[in-house]
Order: sequence, then C-alpha cells, then structure tokens
Amino acid sequence: MLIKVNGEEEEIEVGLSILEYIKYKSIDPNQVVIQYNGEIIGDDERLSQITLQPKDILEILRFVGGG
Repeated sequence: MLIKVNGEEEEIEVGLSILEYIKYKSIDPNQVVIQYNGEIIGDDERLSQITLQPKDILEILRFVGGG
C-alpha cells in the first residue's frame, strides 16, 4: 500500500496504525509532531487508533535543539 511521508511515496504493509509505523521507523513519538492528512495529531492514543490508508499523507516533524 502506498502512502506519502514527508513528500516521498512509501510502500507499507496494510493495517499499520500511525504509532506502529513511526515505531517501525525507529522514531520516538515523544520527539516528533505528526501531521496526518493536514491535521496535527497530538497524542499517542490517537496515533494508535488511526489506521493508515492508501494515499494518506504524513508529515513527520522532528524537534531540533539549538542555541
């Protein structure tokens, strides 16, 4: 199944939640903001409840410290 992640098409297995996908990619959900089809998803509970569908669009925004 194809989804778009940060502007790039990616093939993933059917039935993954957003949380399962980001953990599969070794991304710490506490260090990113997820935008799903234009909507910011702010908590792990929602991330685990949303099952990715073909043509969904994810933007994964990482926090970067600086000084």
